[in-house]
Amino acid sequence: MRHVAILAALAFAARPLPAQDPVQRFDPRQDVGIDQRLGESLPLSAVFRDDSGREVELGELLDGRPCVLALVYYECPMLCTLVLNDLLRALRAIPLEAGRDFDVIAVSIDPRETPELAARKARQYVESYGREGSGRGWHFLTGEQASIDALARAVGFRYIWDERAQQFAHASGVLVATPQGVLSHYFYGLEYPARDLRLALVDAAEERIGSPVDQVLLLCLHYDPTTGRYGLAITGALRLGGIATLAILGGFLFVSLRRERRAARSAEGTRA
Repeated sequence: MRHVAILAALAFAARPLPAQDPVQRFDPRQDVGIDQRLGESLPLSAVFRDDSGREVELGELLDGRPCVLALVYYECPMLCTLVLNDLLRALRAIPLEAGRDFDVIAVSIDPRETPELAARKARQYVESYGREGSGRGWHFLTGEQASIDALARAVGFRYIWDERAQQFAHASGVLVATPQGVLSHYFYGLEYPARDLRLALVDAAEERIGSPVDQVLLLCLHYDPTTGRYGLAITGALRLGGIATLAILGGFLFVSLRRERRAARSAEGTRA
């Protein structure tokens, strides 16, 4: 019986270990971010497809106007929609009009996305923008990897596909370029101030290049070196916000209870 137990133990030990998930080897501090390329040119000859499926060179879309450029992907689970929504809010707050004074160009960094998907996004944002005749000023593009790479390199947009999370790790921000396709301003993170965006478009229209700005990046994914894993940065921010809220409420209740106890003791002392 003892021999049987020993053989069974040896057989169990000899079994192949279950495959473990490979640890992501990239570091967002190196592989993800937006590097300022002020004064450098967009790849105007890079070919993309517009939301109708027509092939266009990037330079065709400027049409003598400055542009706001956003590198996103349309099926991004969170951050890209926030980038486009905050850009929309800022543009709705300024008197300049898309299609007349400037253009908006959104480019998908995912070569698998289609013009049909881009068209749905275009309709959504043109309708939300709500200014008659502005549709010609909104461009939602898709393209081949070579064109995406050329644009990303030119504007300093570093991103990477995270196989574990099955999504792109990327930073948030928008850029402004002159009518000649020269990068003039960068806006990092979210909540782009309408006044600053308006002034950037006015500067760009006059071919003026802005000064470098501090990089306050919001990453779609953040890296936890203690676990070798990635998680949603926004989820972490919300968690911290919840903790802060609970701490504030707890402090308020603590102070209120102390005041009540002091008042009760005073009342008892007065009666005595």
